[in-house]
Amino acid sequence: MNERMQATGKFLKFLQFPPIRIFLGFLVLSVITFVAQIGTDALFGHEAVWANLLSVFIAVFAVSFAYYGFVRLIERRSVTELSLTSSVKELAGGVVVGMALFSAAIGILWALGYYRVSGINGWATIVPWFVLAIISGVVEEILFRGVLFRILEESLGTWPALATSALIFGLLHLANPNATLWGGIAIAIEAGIMLAAAYMYTRRLWLPIGIHFAWNFTQGAIFGVAVSGNEAKGLLQSNLSGPVLLSGGDFGAEASIFAVVICLAAGIYFLQKSSQQGEFIKPFWKR
Repeated sequence: MNERMQATGKFLKFLQFPPIRIFLGFLVLSVITFVAQIGTDALFGHEAVWANLLSVFIAVFAVSFAYYGFVRLIERRSVTELSLTSSVKELAGGVVVGMALFSAAIGILWALGYYRVSGINGWATIVPWFVLAIISGVVEEILFRGVLFRILEESLGTWPALATSALIFGLLHLANPNATLWGGIAIAIEAGIMLAAAYMYTRRLWLPIGIHFAWNFTQGAIFGVAVSGNEAKGLLQSNLSGPVLLSGGDFGAEASIFAVVICLAAGIYFLQKSSQQGEFIKPFWKR
């Protein structure tokens, strides 16, 4: 009995090793996301609007529940980062911030003549991007801020975790259509840093989820701009042109230097507020 208890204790201790937790978190959540999307498509299809909306909410619930189970069973703690305390306020605030940031970037491009609107499409064009924005906002934030950044920060401290998670987030976007090295760097700087900083500010996921959702939704559904290299047909029929560094090229306006600067400024603001609140964590070798 004692040997069995010792073996169980060693196994549980092994599961607490940061790289193991990150691997298990990504594995479990990725599988759940895939199964939920395939399953809901098989049951409801994806042609009707109601089917799209139902499937996305089922997928989001499944991923959130899986993350909750992962934290409770593997890490054996309360899931404070998904606490309902101030969730509505932080989620709504994130949506406002995300929409404002991208609108500011596109406003600069419009003023310079790089973004032009030629017409308006029907409201139905919004639905696919609403669905995708929810999926990316929830799933990617749980994976990259809830799992990757949080666990790295616990061990390596805030700055190494911030740099590492942002770099990985940017590099993974190189697999997207029309991806460029600059596009990956832009994502790492504007999203990887800002969204982790937004998580640090509240130590909950609602604010970065709201920002991420609104950023993607505003790009694709409203302004009709490519989202991370994926072509978009949104409410506005638009054309984006000009030098790649300024316009973002085929990757979309989020690869524009204007978007990078605006989001980096927002990230620095969140980092400053986090520092004032004492949210920075030292690496384990300095504690």
